[in-house]
Amino acid sequence: MPESHYPDIRELHLFREMEHDHFMELMRGSYVQNFPPQIELIEEGDPSDFLHIILSGKVDLFSRWNGRETSIATVRPISTFILAATIRDAPYLMSARTLEKCRIALIPSQDVRAVFDKDAHFARAIVTELAQCYRAVIKNTKDLKLRTSLERLANYLLRLQKRNGGAGTFELETEKRRLASFLGMTPENLSRAIKGLQPYGVKIDGSTVTIRDQADLERFAKPSRLIDDFAA
Repeated sequence: MPESHYPDIRELHLFREMEHDHFMELMRGSYVQNFPPQIELIEEGDPSDFLHIILSGKVDLFSRWNGRETSIATVRPISTFILAATIRDAPYLMSARTLEKCRIALIPSQDVRAVFDKDAHFARAIVTELAQCYRAVIKNTKDLKLRTSLERLANYLLRLQKRNGGAGTFELETEKRRLASFLGMTPENLSRAIKGLQPYGVKIDGSTVTIRDQADLERFAKPSRLIDDFAA
């Protein structure tokens, strides 16, 4: 891996406190690769040979079953994905594909497990990240099981608005078909939900979202930090 990537990777919480020699041990066996859009990086069920770190671009984590497919999460720079499979030496439970041109670092899973056994700071950081991922899964499950499709869309838009600095107008980050899959809807249900939010001051024109009545939308959505705050 080019040394120019070391500082960005070192700044990740996972690697920040580990010993220098152990970090260099991981980097020596790693490499960086460029991928074009819509390339499947890993397939669920395959052995977890590498820990992936996305340096640029966006990656879709998804799953298929019985002829159906669902989008589970979008991974953005700079972060790892599917850490649990690496630590467990277990098959991937999700597939991953690039949504746009991506630059990805790959660290051999056997090296990650070897350093985990001898670097306490690295081990604690891994446990912390896995705990964060677990909490995110619980929040996503609550979102899917406790809310109607209209409430899920409303709260998704509020979270997206927050990522865009609270602007009243912002862009959807994904195509509507994939958004419907992520929210547990069919494309037809998403279209109905978009129309259903119009009385609450929401207008979606193509990929542009405009929130005209913030207070009314929040009264309807009832956002909760125990569901919607994925950073906690």
